[in-house]
Amino acid sequence: MKPVLSALLLMLPTAVTAADKPVTLFNGKDFSGWEGDTEKTWKIEDGCIVGGTLDAVVPRNEFLCTKKTYADFELKVTFKLTGEKAKANAGVQFRTKRIPNDHEVSGYQADAGQDYWGALYDESRRNKILAKPAKDAIEKLVKHDDWNEYVIRCEGPRIKLWLNGTLTVDYTEADDKVERSGVIGLQIHGGAKAKVFYKNITIEELPTKK
Repeated sequence: MKPVLSALLLMLPTAVTAADKPVTLFNGKDFSGWEGDTEKTWKIEDGCIVGGTLDAVVPRNEFLCTKKTYADFELKVTFKLTGEKAKANAGVQFRTKRIPNDHEVSGYQADAGQDYWGALYDESRRNKILAKPAKDAIEKLVKHDDWNEYVIRCEGPRIKLWLNGTLTVDYTEADDKVERSGVIGLQIHGGAKAKVFYKNITIEELPTKK
C-alpha cells in the first residue's frame, strides 16, 4: 500500500497547479455561462461579445454577467470601444451584484471612455471614481477605435488595474463592509451611439486573502 500512497501524493501538486491555470470565460460561440439581454443588446460577432449599436443611441446601461461569482483573481479582457468618442463608454465589472428587478448592477468597474480610461469606478454603489491615472498618461495608453487590454487583479482589499500593460490603479478598499466577491460583467453605457467588442476573456482564481 505504501508505494501506491506515495504515487498518489506525488500526483496531488500537479492537480492543484492545473486547477490554478487561467480558464476561458467566453467560448467564442455562444453565451454559455453568461446572462443578460441577449435579444436586443448583446450579440456574438466574429468570435466576440458585442454590445450596443452605431445606428442609434444606446437607451440605457446594459450588462452581460457571468453566472458564477469570483473573489480573488486575475482577469484579462481584450476589448474595443467604437462610436461617439465624446460620449461612448463601457467597462468591465467585477465583484459585482445584479440589482433585483433592475437593469443595473452594483460593484467595481474597470472603466473605459472619455477621461475614465484606466479608472476604477464604483457602479451604482458610491457612484464615483475611486482611483484613476493622470489624464496625460491616459492619452499615451489608449488605442482609440482599436483593441485594448485590461488586466484586473483582486487580492483581499487590494485592487490593481493595468491598461495595455501599464499599471493605472493600485487601490486598497478601506471599507470592510464592501463585498469582496461577485460576478464579472461586461458593460455598454447608455446615452451614445456606441458599440463595444469583448474577446479573449480569461480568469485565474487566486487563494482568498482576508
